[in-house]
Amino acid sequence: MSLIGFVYNALVDDAPLLIDSLVSSLELRDRSWISSAYDVAECEEKFGNTSLIVVAGGDGTILRTVHSIAPFSIPVVAVNMGRVGFMSELRVQEAEERLPFYLNGSVRVERRMMLRAVVTDSNGNEVLSMDALNDVVVGRVGVAHLLDIDTVVDGEFLTTYRADALVVSTPTGSTGYALSAGGPIFFPEALMMMLQPVAAHTGLRDGLVLPEDTEIILSTGEDKAALVSVDGMEDVELRPGSRVRISRSPHEARFLRSKPRTAFYNELTRRLGLVYNLTPPS
Repeated sequence: MSLIGFVYNALVDDAPLLIDSLVSSLELRDRSWISSAYDVAECEEKFGNTSLIVVAGGDGTILRTVHSIAPFSIPVVAVNMGRVGFMSELRVQEAEERLPFYLNGSVRVERRMMLRAVVTDSNGNEVLSMDALNDVVVGRVGVAHLLDIDTVVDGEFLTTYRADALVVSTPTGSTGYALSAGGPIFFPEALMMMLQPVAAHTGLRDGLVLPEDTEIILSTGEDKAALVSVDGMEDVELRPGSRVRISRSPHEARFLRSKPRTAFYNELTRRLGLVYNLTPPS
């Protein structure tokens, strides 16, 4: 018998209550497991027998969950209890009524590419290897200086970005930090990645869209303090001589969707608060 996982944001008071209510109303006590997003990695022994995970929280809760389950190709359906909720499918008030459609397999699977970031020190020793659904960011520590970030793309030197930070983004991450830095929005199922500088001072200031099989190597090559951040969850100090190698991850995130792929456009403008009349022109 396959299991249904339920993951919640422990920092949202109503999230555990919502999960408990859903498990009871859907009569899933005997074929489910429940965890907070911070503890979901400890449920790994159950992942092999889990067919679906319901996430109650915001995009951060989804990111934590996906980081743990991506190698197991488990699809997710998310109930938005955050602010914008770009990756969420359901609102709280409709979750109980609509969840059976997802449990019964009457929906499509949306696949989203991920990135893999490998950080090595000056001796070539691996410091960190982690997958990202949103982005990998190399940035400064504090506010007193700019960074010079040497950038190599597929073995060819591209440029040295002089900026506050450099974002390497997936299509999913294009609505996150990269968007606030002036980057374009990608269709979430697209296969590509983007280099987007943050507050560039000189040199290449615009974002650069790259194929999904690109390998990017970043290094600061200076004594100024720098950090690499993966999905805003794991921060590692970059010491002189360190390198960050970014490529497409072998894993992907899977989301269950009941709406057609084209629903992304209305959802995008609604979540950004740009359009209130969704009636198309004649």
